[in-house]
Amino acid sequence: MDYRSGFVNIIGFPNTGKSTLINSIIGEKISIITHKPQTTRHRIFGIYNQSNIQIIFSDTPGIITHPTGLMQKIMMRYVNKSLEDADVILLTTEIGKKDPFPTRFEENMNLQKVPIIILINKIDKIGIKYRENVLYDTIEYWHKIYPKSEILPISALKKMNQDLLINKIITLLSKHPPYYSEDIFSNKSERFFVSEIIRENIFLFYRKEIPYCTEIRTKLFKEKKNYVYIICSIYVERNSQKGILIGEKGKSLKKLKFFSVQKIKSFLKKKIKLIFDVKISKNWRYDHNKLKNFGYLDYF
Repeated sequence: MDYRSGFVNIIGFPNTGKSTLINSIIGEKISIITHKPQTTRHRIFGIYNQSNIQIIFSDTPGIITHPTGLMQKIMMRYVNKSLEDADVILLTTEIGKKDPFPTRFEENMNLQKVPIIILINKIDKIGIKYRENVLYDTIEYWHKIYPKSEILPISALKKMNQDLLINKIITLLSKHPPYYSEDIFSNKSERFFVSEIIRENIFLFYRKEIPYCTEIRTKLFKEKKNYVYIICSIYVERNSQKGILIGEKGKSLKKLKFFSVQKIKSFLKKKIKLIFDVKISKNWRYDHNKLKNFGYLDYF
C-alpha cells in the first residue's frame, strides 16, 4: 500500500484560529486557546493518522508585525523556521481581515516553492456578524496577494470544510513512510501539556501583563499507583506580579490550582495531586540563558 506523509505548517496573525484548527483536526487539545493574542509561544506538532496517511501539522505563534524583546523575536523565528521545512503551508486568516503581513515575511512567502493554501476562517459568522459579500471581498483581497494559491473558506470551530481541507492536503503529499509512531498525537510530552494547561488558565483568569510575564515548568511528573503527582513552578518577573498571581490570602492561586486540576485530570484521564511553587525570574523574557533553560531555543 502506498503511504503518504508530510509536514503541514499553519501560520497567520494571532487569533485567526490556528490553534482551534489543529485541535479540531487532531481531536485532542494540542494548543491552548484564549481570546488574548500571543497565547501560543512554542511550535507544536499535532499528528494526524489515517490507514496510509500521516500529516504532521505544526501550530506556530501568531505573526507579530513589530516584535519587541527577545522572546517575541524567538517566536517569530519559529514562524520563519516553519516556512523552511513545510511540505504544505496553510496561511490562516479570517473573514473580513485584510491586514498586510510584515515586508520580510512577505518576501519569505514569495520565495516558497511548496503549495500554499489560504484559509479564510470563521465563515460561521456569515449572517451573524458579516454579510456574504464580505467573504467574497476577503477572497478577492487574498487572491490578489497570492494569485497562485488555492483559497478555502472554513470554520475551524464548526469544522466546516474540514474534510475538504484534509483531502486537498493528501493530494499534495509525497509518498513517504510515517515520520512518527502512528499511536501518538504530538511530539510534545505530557509534562509540556500540563504546563500549557496551567498557562492557559493564567491567560483566562488574569489580566494585563500577568499572562505574558508568566512561564510554567513541570518539575516533577511521577505516576503513583492511583494518581499522578505533579509539581509545577510558576515563574513571574517581579515580586508585585507574584503578589497578584497568589492573590489575597492565596485565593487567586487556589482558584488557578482548582481549575488546572480539573483540566489536567481530564487530559490525563487519571487522578492527580498538583503542587504549585511560585518563583521570580527577573526579566526572563529578555534573557537568552533563561529562555534557553525554558526551552525556547530547542529548535535552533
